[in-house]
Order: sequence, then structure tokens, then C-alpha cells
Amino acid sequence: MITTTITDFRKDIKEYLNRVTDNFETLIINRGKNSGVVVISLEEYNALNTTQHELSSEKNRMRLDTAISKFKKNEFFDKTLLE
Repeated sequence: MITTTITDFRKDIKEYLNRVTDNFETLIINRGKNSGVVVISLEEYNALNTTQHELSSEKNRMRLDTAISKFKKNEFFDKTLLE
């Protein structure tokens, strides 16, 4: 996680944004007392939205929890995909 001020961010916008996109870092830009902005890459944003969607219903959460539990217990199998 990177933290900077708005002034420093303005001085080197390209470098900060490169670090966010290249290294999947989160950038927090402080804007004063109890105020700030969080910058994340588009890929990270899309992943968070997907996760939120997957966890948005009880049925999805239960299915995911079951799958994780089975995986941790090595209760899984390989399946060949049809082309």
C-alpha cells in the first residue's frame, strides 16, 4: 500500500499510477483531515466487483464455502474439458 499527499501525487502522477497498475498496489491519496481517495487498478476493481457479486447471495456463499472446504480436504477431481 502506498500513501501520498495530493501535492506529491501531482508531481509524479505517472510513476504512482504505474506502481498501481504494474504491481497491484493500492494508492491512498490523503486530502486532509479524515479525507482521502483510494486508487486501484482496473483489474483489481473488476476482481472486487466479481467477488462482491459471488458473495451477494446466500446460495452463492454456501456453494463457495463448500467448494473451498472440499478443496482444503483434497476432495476434488480433475475433469477434461471438451473443445
